[in-house]
Parts: sequence; structure tokens; C-alpha cells
Amino acid sequence: MANKAATRDAYGKALLILGKENPNVVVLDADLSKSTKTAEFGKNYPERFFNMGIAEGNLLGTAAGLAAAGKIPFASSFAIFATGRAFEQIRNSIAYPKLNVKIAATHAGISVGEDGGSHQAIEDVAIMRALPNMVVLVPADGEETRQMVLAAAEHQGPVYIRMGRLEVPVLFDEDYHFEIGKAKVLKEGTDVAIMANGLMVAVALEAAELLAGEGISVSVVNVSSVKPLDEETILRVAKETRAVVTAEEHNIIGGLGSAIAEVLGEKLPTPMVRVGLKDTFGESGRPYELLEKFGLGKEDLVKAVREALAKK
Repeated sequence: MANKAATRDAYGKALLILGKENPNVVVLDADLSKSTKTAEFGKNYPERFFNMGIAEGNLLGTAAGLAAAGKIPFASSFAIFATGRAFEQIRNSIAYPKLNVKIAATHAGISVGEDGGSHQAIEDVAIMRALPNMVVLVPADGEETRQMVLAAAEHQGPVYIRMGRLEVPVLFDEDYHFEIGKAKVLKEGTDVAIMANGLMVAVALEAAELLAGEGISVSVVNVSSVKPLDEETILRVAKETRAVVTAEEHNIIGGLGSAIAEVLGEKLPTPMVRVGLKDTFGESGRPYELLEKFGLGKEDLVKAVREALAKK
């Protein structure tokens, strides 16, 4: 896991692939195209790129109109603005009529770092998950992002893709296969399962290695499709290990941990511990220092695994 790349960089590259392959793909941004990495698409396909200015409601409303006219719009901004400022447009103009808009947001989570709590989206998955018709995806690395963006373009209907600013470990190569609605078991184990997404997948793999040294066998599952959720895989792994830890760079309320708890609570009650932000906003700081401070380090996952095992 030596090489690192930001998921937002992979997004920019994936857009260039789509631009070449599909003339119906259009890209919209809210004056952040250098940061969201849509700028290269704009340079290569200026007639299919629209900078809507700092007007997120307009960004998503226009994307809805383009989708209604048969285009495949990818609308980008920082996650806090894309989901927060434009919520009503997303709800009533995109999700409600089930229009083919892809909301590709970057700079999610506390790993945005120095931008601080006002710019760190820690509730965006919960907001998007609550909307009928909305697909919610959180990639773990660049290759998964690339495949996810291409899959989103093929999917008919609204999609929310949550990406980060920080460079994260490269976990997958082209042999990896992302599919909407499917979770991937990256490591099989017998004692406990860590179900994670985003940058926490790499942390989960590191924690699993540490625990293996103590003789604890850990399954690691990449749940990059939060909605639709792969209930079959989640239930199978939970049944095999009988203890589950979830890990996400998001509030533990309403995100991945909640989604998995809902499934297990109804269908297979299982000892469980959720790792994520404990109902708190972030703050300004260096990304990795913030992840440690807010309990998202590998040692925190190791501790959570011990808690889950103690409940068995």
C-alpha cells in the first residue's frame, strides 16, 4: 500500500475517458473545477462543460434540466456545498423525478484538513441515503473511483459519489471489479469483520494485520456501495464471524454504520461497534492528525475489534 493517489484525481481522469466515449456526458461545476478536478474535462470538451459559478442550487437545477433533455450530467462541488446548499434541488428536481444526474462531490470528511469544520462534510452520506431513488457510493481508492464513475454513467438514475481531497493508499488494480450494489470481501477471517468504506478501508487492512499478529482472524469488507447495500454479503460475513465493526469517515449517525446496523438489527442481531465521528463536527488541522484525534486510526479500529469480540 505504498503508492498513494487522491480519489478526486481519479475522478478527473475518469471524466476524460467518458468524454471521449460518450458525447452525451456533460460536466458542471460550481467555480471549483481545479479542486474537484473537472478542469481537464473543461479544457478538452469546452462545449460540454458548464461553470455555474458559486450557485449550487443552480448547478443541480441545470443538471436536472440537462438530464431531462437526454444528457448524462456529472455535477461537482465540495461535498458540503453539493449536498447542503442544493438539498432541495436534489430532492425535488433530481431524486423525486428520478433524473439521470450524477452528483460527484469531492473534499468530503475531516481529511479535508485545514479547511476546518465548516467545510468538512460529515453528514452527506446520511442526507443522500435518506432520499428515495438515490444511489450512494464511497470509493476506497483511485482505481475504484475510476470504475465507479464509469458505472455511474451506465446506471439510469441519480447517483451520489463521495470523494476526498487527501491522497490515499492505492489498494486495487485493473483486475478489481466494482459493481453498484455489491460489497467486496478483501480479506476472509473467522473471528470478527471490519466493514469499511472510503479511506477507512486501508486503515481496516492495517488493523487486520496488527490483529493477525495477536492471533485474531479478521474479515475486511469494502462496502463502497452504501445504497443499494449488499445485504447478502453483509449477512454472510456477519454469520461467519459473529462480530462486526464498521468504519467510516462520517458521523456514525446515518452513514455506513447505521445502514449495516439496520440490516443486522432486523435480520441477524450481531454484536457490533461503529467507528466514525461520534456525533461531532471536525476542526481545522492536518488530515492524519485529525483522523487520529477523532478516533479513525488503526489503533482505534483494533480497540473497536476488541470491544466487539468482548460482546460475543
